[in-house]
Amino acid sequence: MIIENHKDLREHNSFGVSAKCSTFVTLESEEDIEVYLHSPSEHFVLGGGSNVLFTQDVQGTIVNVALDHIEEVKRTEDHVWLTVGAGMNWHNFVMHCIAQGYGGLENLSLIPGTVGASPIQNIGAYGVEIMDLISEVVAYRVSDAKPQTFSNGACEFSYRDSIFKNRLKGQYLISHVTFKLTTNHHQINTSYEPLAKAIAEQNVANPSIKQISDAVIQIRQSKLPDPAVLGNAGSFFKNPIISTEQASLIKSEYPALKSYPVDDDYVKLPAAWLIDQCGWKGTRRGDAGVHEKHALVLVNYGRATGLEIYELSEEILQSVVSKFGIRLEREVNVI
Repeated sequence: MIIENHKDLREHNSFGVSAKCSTFVTLESEEDIEVYLHSPSEHFVLGGGSNVLFTQDVQGTIVNVALDHIEEVKRTEDHVWLTVGAGMNWHNFVMHCIAQGYGGLENLSLIPGTVGASPIQNIGAYGVEIMDLISEVVAYRVSDAKPQTFSNGACEFSYRDSIFKNRLKGQYLISHVTFKLTTNHHQINTSYEPLAKAIAEQNVANPSIKQISDAVIQIRQSKLPDPAVLGNAGSFFKNPIISTEQASLIKSEYPALKSYPVDDDYVKLPAAWLIDQCGWKGTRRGDAGVHEKHALVLVNYGRATGLEIYELSEEILQSVVSKFGIRLEREVNVI
């Protein structure tokens, strides 16, 4: 366990905004987790800092779970189960799996953050959600330091949501996630239109998981800025889910709007399109701005404060409500 006081968090959030916390605790083992939780205090758990916006200093403790090992726990002819430490870099884990020939995660390449954050957010991209690949999650209850295993069903996954982000928010500290991946007969998913187009341009009839991953990386790099170069947290807002009836009314006025069925009664709309229609793409307020290539990405051009980025996001929210009658929800956690 490593304890640091008055730590600057600039290097611990992908927006690169300046903020300090009273105490920063790094937990490097399960023993560290148990010892720390037996001396409970108010704290905020921070993974890779890729989905958080600090709008002020944190008067308390920030906890970082740094377990980053990968263990094979089970194997059959067509599947392998891997248990992974919550502190493992997500993209590094995906690249490890692809190098080993394990399928399922390829569409989720280059997503920033850590393995421990993946079930909390139910991360998803290019037609795949992590809920379909998680076998179980091990988390320690903050109140008594007891480990508990959550099955996939117990995680209560939904779009960009889970029991850890919702009903049990702040009550558990995730230490490990187990994934069920394919070793043979991979289920290649090219349902996302830009991905299908990228594969088609390569004239590949039966793409490998490596080719899917490479295409996803290429698409993401062409559309999304590198946080190491330009501070950002990827998609700042969730794609809204509205009733088919409401979507039909909006489409009658804006025929170019695309929608994607969720079930018989609801559809998902692209938040980036809604924001772009309100004229925000490329807008800049000092060093806070909206990326010139992707309206869903808010960026820090250098010295923006978290509060300035938050205020810009609030302007965007209000404009979408005014134009479309839809209230977007922030995907980024605002502290």
